[in-house]
Amino acid sequence: MKVTIVGAGAVGASCAEYVAIKNFASEVVLLDIKDGVAEGKAMDLMQTATLNSFDTKITGTTNDYSKIAGSDIAVITSGIPRKPGMTREELIGINAGIVKEVSSNLIKHSPNVTLIVVSNPMDTMTYLVHKTTGLPKNKIIGMGGALDSARFKFRLSEALECPPSDVDGMVIGGHSDTGMVPLTRLATRNSVPVSAFLSEDRLNQVSEDTKVGGATLTKLLGTSAWYAPGAAVSALVQAIACDQKKMFPCSAMLEGEYGLNDICIGVPAILGKDGLEKIVEIELDDAESNKIKESAEGVNKTNALLEL
Repeated sequence: MKVTIVGAGAVGASCAEYVAIKNFASEVVLLDIKDGVAEGKAMDLMQTATLNSFDTKITGTTNDYSKIAGSDIAVITSGIPRKPGMTREELIGINAGIVKEVSSNLIKHSPNVTLIVVSNPMDTMTYLVHKTTGLPKNKIIGMGGALDSARFKFRLSEALECPPSDVDGMVIGGHSDTGMVPLTRLATRNSVPVSAFLSEDRLNQVSEDTKVGGATLTKLLGTSAWYAPGAAVSALVQAIACDQKKMFPCSAMLEGEYGLNDICIGVPAILGKDGLEKIVEIELDDAESNKIKESAEGVNKTNALLEL
C-alpha cells in the first residue's frame, strides 16, 4: 500500500505522521515544490519510527512525480493556506490551477489512484478534479465532513461535559463557514439524543461554534489548523487502504441524491477498497433539507467561478 501526499506543509506532514503511526501503509511519499522541505520532513518523521513503533517507509521528493508511481491513494493538500479574515472561497483563483496540475500529474504516474482532495475551497476543488481528470466518480473524494464532524463532536462533548468517545454526530453540506449543516437532531450520547441533555439554545450554540471551527483556529494560530485536518485525512486513507467500509461525510459528486445534481458536497458515504463505494441517503427533516439546498447554492456560486 503506497500513499502519496502532495503538499508537505503542516496538514500534509501531519497526515503522513498519522498514516505512518497507524502502520497500515508500506510507503508514504511526501511531495512538495519547495526544495528540500519534503525530504527534510520525511527524514524527521523516519527518525520517530523506533520511538513510535512503526515500519512504514516515509520518503520525500521535490516535485519529482516519478517517485510517486504506483500510488494506491494520493492526498492533495497543495495550495495556499487560508489567512486570517480570508474565506475559503477567496482561495479559488490560485488553488484551482495548482490542483488541476497536481491531479493531472498524479494520474499520469499512478493511473489507478484514488484521490482525496483537501485543498480549499474543498468542494469546488473536488468538483474541478471530477470535471478535468476523467477518473471514475468513486475514485475522487473531498475531505471536509470528516473534519467538520470531528469538530462538531468536540463541541458536543464540551457542552455535555462528557468524554468525546461518548458522542456521535455528523456534519453534512458544504465545507464552509456558512455551508455546514451540523445534524444536531441526530446527534447522540451513547445512543441517547443529545437534546435530552442540552437545551435548544445550547445546541444552536454548538452548531454555530462548529461552523466557525476553522475560522476560530485561523484567528488564534494566524494560519489554518493542521492536527485535526491531518487526522481526518488519515482516517479516510485508512478506511480505503484497509477496506473498512466505514461511513464518513465526504464531498461526493451527486447525481440526484438529496435532490442535487452535478455538485460535490458533503454527504455520508461508505469508504472501502474501491474508494467512495456508496452514498448513504438519510432522511432529513424540512429544516435540514432547506439548509443543504442553501448550502448547495453557495457551492454552485463558487463552482461558477471555475474556468473549466
